[in-house]
Amino acid sequence: MRTLLLFDIDGTLVAGGPAKQAFHVAMLATYGTAGPIETHEFSGKTDPQIARELLREDGLSDAEIDHGLPRLVERYLAELETRLPNVPMHVLPGVETLMTALTDVALAPQIGLGLVTGNVAGGADLKLRGPRLRDPFLIGAFGSDSEERNQLPGLALERARRHWSTDFAAERVWVIGDTPRDVECGQAHGLRTLAVATGNFSAEVLEATGADAVVEDFSDTSAVIDVLMDVPNRT
Repeated sequence: MRTLLLFDIDGTLVAGGPAKQAFHVAMLATYGTAGPIETHEFSGKTDPQIARELLREDGLSDAEIDHGLPRLVERYLAELETRLPNVPMHVLPGVETLMTALTDVALAPQIGLGLVTGNVAGGADLKLRGPRLRDPFLIGAFGSDSEERNQLPGLALERARRHWSTDFAAERVWVIGDTPRDVECGQAHGLRTLAVATGNFSAEVLEATGADAVVEDFSDTSAVIDVLMDVPNRT
């Protein structure tokens, strides 16, 4: 039976890049304001949620925000694509080796790889395309699917069931990310959670969330795979 691994992107697989600047420009072009963007916490949130929080701070109504969201996404993706060649994403420690191991012919039949990310789908594609990390992830759920992060694992799980024609048991599904919100969204669906301290949160903070496992980074490939492939007996 396959084990399904649902990865976050920013702070988990890659970091850096021009996304915040691209988002800022797109917000100004769409709404005439970006709200308090310089001090706002982005971690673990969906792109539409971030926009809504910023714009509410500046007094816009939800109706005004909703009206502009399609244009915001279009402008953001255009800005992101333009800027990425000069300010590329960088791959976090151990990620490339881990992805190579998970897609190796010996292990690949036991693994399903997917994404659960607050990025809109086009943003996820652009961020992972440069470092050549997009292809292994055959399904996903994105900020463009739902503004509510906690809804995304359920969407990804349903897409995985259709893609692999298998009913993944909860103990064989991992949500993997770098923020307490990643852990929370996995726990909301009774899934297992692996937190990695390569983002803005320490291992100690992540351990306090009740994640099933916490690692500093993905450098110890064998140890990470051992964690992910260990299936507990649930009675």
